[in-house]
Amino acid sequence: MGALISLIALLSVAWVISLIFLKGDIGKAKNKPKFKELFSKSRAINLLSTARLCLFAARDVWFVVALPVYLAAQFNWDHWWVSGFMALWVIAYGLVQSQAPRITGQSDSNLHSVKKAYWWVALLSGVTGILALLMQFDIAVHFTLVIGLLIFGGVFAVNSSLHSYLIVSFAKNDGVSLDVGFYYMANAIGRLLGTVLFGWVFQVYGLSACLWVSVCLLIAASITTARLAKL
Repeated sequence: MGALISLIALLSVAWVISLIFLKGDIGKAKNKPKFKELFSKSRAINLLSTARLCLFAARDVWFVVALPVYLAAQFNWDHWWVSGFMALWVIAYGLVQSQAPRITGQSDSNLHSVKKAYWWVALLSGVTGILALLMQFDIAVHFTLVIGLLIFGGVFAVNSSLHSYLIVSFAKNDGVSLDVGFYYMANAIGRLLGTVLFGWVFQVYGLSACLWVSVCLLIAASITTARLAKL
């Protein structure tokens, strides 16, 4: 409760400061595009956005809610252990993502970067598939889930970084804000899709089923990225 009150207070301060110091025309576009113009006309960006949607749906279908619930219910971790573990995972994720350019190396062209993105999402599909298989057959569940999650997070961070680089490379100079906006709209839809799928799959079939759904979504992302490499 105290944390929520503090958050409300900080947001209220930010709101008051914005009312006082920000100009009313900041962020207003001179030309408002029609709704259909929000969708990219670039096939490359459409494919990349689809891959991004599948990528983040694959993560959120088991990680965002299903995993904390599972850790509390099956491992009997209290909320301090669960929240602390998730917080450390997010910190480690950020550290890996900051080093992603060093991990993947420099690329000479967009095609080279797309090929890297394909191999990394294929690797993520394999990692998630192995994790799902081990969880389904109840093999060293504690070790499997904790170590598997760390590996998943590292590989996922590299995938996300590669996608972020590619959208900047593919975006058109005269419509970069629309192209990037469309791409991150797909990102948000993917997260929503993953969260909605979790609610049904986890309650009916459990965490291992969520992981198999994640594998299917990652395979879809791999296929989409492979098509992107052929453009």
